[in-house]
Amino acid sequence: MCLSVPSQVVEIHDDNSVTVDTMGVKRQVSCHLMTEPLAIGDYVLIHIGFVMNKIDQQAAQESLALYEEIVEKMSEQE
Repeated sequence: MCLSVPSQVVEIHDDNSVTVDTMGVKRQVSCHLMTEPLAIGDYVLIHIGFVMNKIDQQAAQESLALYEEIVEKMSEQE
């Protein structure tokens, strides 16, 4: 099973790639598998360095809130 954390597009590059922010970590990923254009601020799901699809902002923010809650609870247990 693969778990994908929503990432926000923060920069668009000329080589069909974008820079995304995933919970504070920025990285450049490929858009070669995307069929629709992306804009800065869009939320996407990534798999092995490729943007797989764009997701709704509300759904992305709800998922990120759940991930943050999980991280907090794991930190409390340590």
